[in-house]
Amino acid sequence: MAMMLEQSEEASDQELIGRAGDGDRAAFGRLVERHYDFVYRVAYRWCGRRADAEDIAQEVCARLGRTIRSYRGGAAFTTWLYALTLNAARDMMRKSARETVKVQAFGVHMLIGGEAIPEPDGQAERLWAAVRELPDKQRDAVLLVYGEGLSHAAAADAMACAEATVSWHIHEAKKRLKLLTRSAGEV
Repeated sequence: MAMMLEQSEEASDQELIGRAGDGDRAAFGRLVERHYDFVYRVAYRWCGRRADAEDIAQEVCARLGRTIRSYRGGAAFTTWLYALTLNAARDMMRKSARETVKVQAFGVHMLIGGEAIPEPDGQAERLWAAVRELPDKQRDAVLLVYGEGLSHAAAADAMACAEATVSWHIHEAKKRLKLLTRSAGEV
């Protein structure tokens, strides 16, 4: 058993993916452990709230378990994870919007008790808050290029679009962010 664990620690993502696809739970667990922080970070930058980012990351892990066999290796595993994470985040946002409509329709006001975890503040957080106000494609492009440091080509792979499209989304996002930060008085 210890030898299998050591092999798991040293195994490449491709080896772990293959074994996980064949039903090896230890390989799947190691793969999730290896990439969970990455998924959480992308989710947090997308939504800006810890609890929502944790929910998104958990959903990605569940989806990964159901879809690991469909990964074909055409792009880097992290590129595939970006797409999985962004889709889970969008799904959560749509579900949240539907729930909000239901709550408003029935006039229910929910109170959440307990101590809240303070959200980080500062200029960087205000900028990411403004990024979260961008349209989906612009937000995704900024998140991948500036938040994760991907090239425009790698971001295009994750977003399933052309590299020029990513560049255009970045350009439009910069213009919009300039307006958003000016209106917030943060020139």
